[in-house]
Amino acid sequence: MSTPTGTLCLVGGDEWTEPCRSFDERLLATSGASEVIVLPTAAAFEQPDRTVERARAYFDEIGVPARGLAVLNRRDAEADQNVRVIRSARFVYIADGSPLHLRSVLKSSELYGALSYAYERGAAVAASGASATVFGDPMVDPRGGAYTVGLGLAPGIAVFPYHGRTADHLRERSVDLLAAKAVLLGVDEQTALVREGVGEWDVVGKGRATIYRKGAKPKTVKAGGTLPPLDAGVTTR
Repeated sequence: MSTPTGTLCLVGGDEWTEPCRSFDERLLATSGASEVIVLPTAAAFEQPDRTVERARAYFDEIGVPARGLAVLNRRDAEADQNVRVIRSARFVYIADGSPLHLRSVLKSSELYGALSYAYERGAAVAASGASATVFGDPMVDPRGGAYTVGLGLAPGIAVFPYHGRTADHLRERSVDLLAAKAVLLGVDEQTALVREGVGEWDVVGKGRATIYRKGAKPKTVKAGGTLPPLDAGVTTR
């Protein structure tokens, strides 16, 4: 992958709500998008049409149209018409849902190649909740809090969404299993990590982000702040 010039946004959950407008409007501005393409892939088994409708209603209030792209399975992720849409998109939003299904659909697909291409060339890419975990590497495995391989659009970091209301034992397991060179980023709901190009990660929205490293005390950054350089290696366990 070439050096990206786009904007990546990893949301802790509760997307398309009023506190999220600050970063969604930023993504629209940085990308120059005139519409938002919504991928309901992770919600394939949870009424994906309703997911798209929620996004459409939310972005209508902002003044920008949103439309869904029905990429629900691997066949859809290899379909030429879907690949063309993503390749030329300026703002792609990946909805919350099943991270393992999302990964299985996108990994090494033509559509993921198109998404990476668009991101490299200035598009905004946002993913929320469990879907945000897929774009790091390592990736928190939802089946128990250990780690597996993510897609790596944000290499060297693992994302722990819904950090503000997750049970302590789940978070503690992910911290305990964290590899030595990896970084775990807990992101509160209605809060996002936003990075333009290869810049630093800004914390935007309502809550905060928490940085976990093996053998170190957690560090918290409130909304409006910027994460310190992470210097993380791509390591799975």
